[in-house]
Amino acid sequence: MQTERPTVSFTYEDYLLIPEDGKRHELIDGEEYVSPAPKTRHQRIVFRLSGFLFAYLRRTGRGEALAAPVDVLFSETDVVQPDVLFISSERLGMIQEHGVVGAPDLVVEVLSEGSRRHDEVRKRKLYERYGIQEYWIVDPELETLKVYRMTASGYVRQDELSREGGATLSSPLLPGFDLSLEELFTGSR
Repeated sequence: MQTERPTVSFTYEDYLLIPEDGKRHELIDGEEYVSPAPKTRHQRIVFRLSGFLFAYLRRTGRGEALAAPVDVLFSETDVVQPDVLFISSERLGMIQEHGVVGAPDLVVEVLSEGSRRHDEVRKRKLYERYGIQEYWIVDPELETLKVYRMTASGYVRQDELSREGGATLSSPLLPGFDLSLEELFTGSR
């Protein structure tokens, strides 16, 4: 006879009680997910992407970009820390002192060792459920970038771009933003 384990559902109130330990803590459907601090290659890519976005946004005034760690609160039981996020200027009111309340326009996750399933399945479903317009998944190992865009029926993978193919990323959310994958991945090893 199999015994059922009681399920514990964590809330944002519980989340706030987690002591700082250098790890990333997130809640999805009330379940806590913990991952170690990212490696330097991951952080170089996050820093570089954030820099490109910052320069673009400073030039255009189209919104604001933030990089982890910053809490994104979708609900009392869904709190995540995307690697990079973008919020359009019309929606900047969602940025609060304690984090972002609601769905950013764009979220970017850079895959880490052991985070592939979490980022490509669990978080993709979460971001889709909350209506994030675009989701980019950056794979440092393969030097690729997948782009998911929201449609009336949910996410559709629009592109899978590769450094090897000399690809450049552009987005309807960021008119005039062109990111060479060569530039994104150069020096990230």
